Amino acid sequence: MKTLDFKRLRLSIIVFTVGFSLLPLLVLGIGIKQRFSSAYQDALRGNLRTLVESKRNAIDLFLNERLSQVTTLASALSFEESSDQPALERIFALMQSSTRYYIDIGVIGMDGYHMAYAGPYNLEGLNYKNEEWFAKVTSKGVYISDVFLGFRKVPHIIIAVLRREGNRSWIVRATIDSDIFESFVKRVQMGRKGDAFLLNDKQVLQTNPRFGGHAMEDMELPFRVEGRFQGVRVQELTVSHRSYLYGWTWLENKDWMLVIREDPEDELRPLFEAEYLVWLLLAGGVAVIIAGTVIVTNSMVRRLEKAEREKAELDANLTQSGKMAALGKMAAGVAHEINNPLAIIREQAGWIKDLLEEDEVKAVPQFKEIYDSVHRIEHHVERAKTVTHRMLGFARRMEPSLHEVDFNKLLGETVQFLKTEALLRNIDVRLTLGENLPPTKSDPTQLQQVFLNLIDNAIDAIGKNGQITLTTRYHADKNELAAVFTDTGCGISPETLDKIFDPFFTTKKPGEGTGLGLAIAFGIIEKLGGRITVTSTLGKGTTFTVYVPAV
Repeated sequence: MKTLDFKRLRLSIIVFTVGFSLLPLLVLGIGIKQRFSSAYQDALRGNLRTLVESKRNAIDLFLNERLSQVTTLASALSFEESSDQPALERIFALMQSSTRYYIDIGVIGMDGYHMAYAGPYNLEGLNYKNEEWFAKVTSKGVYISDVFLGFRKVPHIIIAVLRREGNRSWIVRATIDSDIFESFVKRVQMGRKGDAFLLNDKQVLQTNPRFGGHAMEDMELPFRVEGRFQGVRVQELTVSHRSYLYGWTWLENKDWMLVIREDPEDELRPLFEAEYLVWLLLAGGVAVIIAGTVIVTNSMVRRLEKAEREKAELDANLTQSGKMAALGKMAAGVAHEINNPLAIIREQAGWIKDLLEEDEVKAVPQFKEIYDSVHRIEHHVERAKTVTHRMLGFARRMEPSLHEVDFNKLLGETVQFLKTEALLRNIDVRLTLGENLPPTKSDPTQLQQVFLNLIDNAIDAIGKNGQITLTTRYHADKNELAAVFTDTGCGISPETLDKIFDPFFTTKKPGEGTGLGLAIAFGIIEKLGGRITVTSTLGKGTTFTVYVPAV
């Protein structure tokens, strides 16, 4: 019969169960991750857009306020007041008391020389008429410069306003601390790789970026700028093999561009941490699923293996029963066929024996040999009848007469029958009887026949100088009694062990056994609703166990 490959079955169940369990989980996890990542990316772009707009508005507001202050000052002062040095110094001191944005303030005539100046620098005798900003403010009336060095040779920004009064004109010029703009952009240089800076329409830096470059240097942008545009642009770009999120916009009152760069890894760090946690939990869940699957599968396969073994045992028992039934019929036929000639032989032997009682026959010289021959014929006829009688008993399978039987008492009585023979062979018979055993409903005569057969076989297996241990016990889980017969005999080889319950199979010498004892014992125990098992180790001994149901 083909047996199942339990290793392959176990592996298949585990693989398919784990696969079908994890597949929906993985698909769901990946879908949630992608959806969550997309939503977080959108939120990140929205936040950057809002940040750029906010900073642009703040810088525009600052420039508007400074321009308004300078324009108001220029409008409020007459030509005489503007050229009054002490008056300008008082006004500058007043402006400094409310804000520290201005470095100095000066009034410059159209000839390019200072009419009055308030500030820390000595600019006396310097002429600005050929400076670029001078021409710009003269033509436009109002001018906000880029960062430049000028005569001071330090980076600064100026706001200049042209004032006209009648046929006279002059310029009010205020210098703004360029560090103010640095502070505006440094506040948004967040994270390990975040950056922010201002640059003009010629892509010349107006503030110091955090990475690569300084104020008044050219800046190479990773994106293309094609003139002014409205609003804010946000784009993810790759710089030096690393992805960044850029946001840029133009100031409203100055041709400066504000650029802010964010590192998505910094901004997405909470998402990555949450993702790691999810993957960790997912790995834990996978481990639990795999462990549970393995445990359940092992338990299920073990049950299948047990059921398969029980089925194999049942098949073997059925085969043995069928074999016994067939052999029983054959044994009955053979016994009947042999009994008839045996009866004739026995009758003729008796007639010859009667003739030997006559005096003239006794006088025959070969009387003694004839008498011995007739005696041997009767002896072997009786022996043959015994064999045929047992064959008929094996074939008939007498129905058991059930009574309540004390298992320990029956075994003890049986031992007494063979105790003398055991003593003669120096075999120690030990009884280890279980206490408070329940009775069994059985045929005591047939059960005792089984016990006798097993003990007799144990004595034959030992021969001389050995030990037989008889043990009884109760298995509450199966509600059955067990009698264990263990000897220290020669043992039985594995190939012989499979045939030991077959009728007419014997390991004894010719003439010492019929080979029906264990076959009959097997049939009796089966009829009584029990079973008989055997284990043996060659050279160490054999153990027979008889199980019968308890009441």
